[in-house]
Amino acid sequence: MASAQSTTWLRRFAPASDATMSLVCLPHAGGSASFYFPVSRALAPAIDVVAVQYPGRQDRRHEPNIDSLTELADRIVDALSPSDGRPFALFGHSMGAVLAYEVALRLTAAGLPAPSRLFLSGRRAPSRHRDDRVHLMSDRDILAQIRRLNGTEAAALDDPDIRDMILPVMRSDYRAVETYRHDSSRVLACPVTVLTGDRDPLVTIEEARAWEEHTSGTTELVVLPGGHFYLVEQSERVLDLIRRRLAAPVAL
Repeated sequence: MASAQSTTWLRRFAPASDATMSLVCLPHAGGSASFYFPVSRALAPAIDVVAVQYPGRQDRRHEPNIDSLTELADRIVDALSPSDGRPFALFGHSMGAVLAYEVALRLTAAGLPAPSRLFLSGRRAPSRHRDDRVHLMSDRDILAQIRRLNGTEAAALDDPDIRDMILPVMRSDYRAVETYRHDSSRVLACPVTVLTGDRDPLVTIEEARAWEEHTSGTTELVVLPGGHFYLVEQSERVLDLIRRRLAAPVAL
């Protein structure tokens, strides 16, 4: 993973070159690679954490946003393709979960090394469509949605300059995930760990459980206390689960 494409898209905050396993992490709508900085530090040196940086944010803020989830998935696959040969897993939260699913499907279809496991967090299964239209809302209503979910960006929204940077990214990301439609003929083959908060307003337990329809591999559902960003409050439990699953990546 050392091509120009990969260095643009991928970040290693705590490089672990001697690790035998990599974990590729995909952020939520409006999120950036730095969301996974604590994960990188916590899992190194046993696991090499690679965080995806989407265009339009942080050090890529001058690049145009991509408002198509399928295009994002295509670009991420291109960045991941120069594999270093180590087994790897994918972890995606919210929009990142759908991206992880699409990336895994593309890698398999292309005959490229596929992930040993998917961790899909804070997102309903693609087959459980809701007619969400946040991307069509006013700026004011999008800001209210961010505050309602209590994301890590919420505290920064009082700063007008930060608001001006965040809003175009949020609208683009919401458009990407809300206009996405899955292809029911494509199914994963790897094990899947689904994680969700028990008070997430965007995902019911049954919608999370429905991920089992999208893989021929084993599926487990882990419900933790909290809302859409339960994984921040429950970080130690999530990290422990990742360590245990990646110690035996094909067994539950």
